[in-house]
Amino acid sequence: MTDAKVTRVVEISATAAHQIRKLMAREGIGEGGLRVGVKGGGCSGLSYTFAWEKTARLGDEVFDGPDGARIFVDRKSLLYLDGTVLDYDTSLIGRGFVFSNPNAKATCGCGSSFGA
Repeated sequence: MTDAKVTRVVEISATAAHQIRKLMAREGIGEGGLRVGVKGGGCSGLSYTFAWEKTARLGDEVFDGPDGARIFVDRKSLLYLDGTVLDYDTSLIGRGFVFSNPNAKATCGCGSSFGA
């Protein structure tokens, strides 16, 4: 039996990529990306976290999207984010990053927390 490497993926939509690059420019970060993570808490048990980073940390998975946008995900968070598509809602009511996460068994109304 051979150990097959499991490929874990987080996708970045074109809309989210554009917003990441726009916000990075506003923050004065020329290189780097958006750190996306998961922590305990929130109304559904787990919540998404965001932070701007100039470089990936040791052990991070780095995912590249359109327009040179990039996100950094730590290994623990990747267990919950595998297969997720990061998008950006441009509507006036729900403006912000949106996760289409196949691992979420339940989500809250605000979209910032989920249960796995």
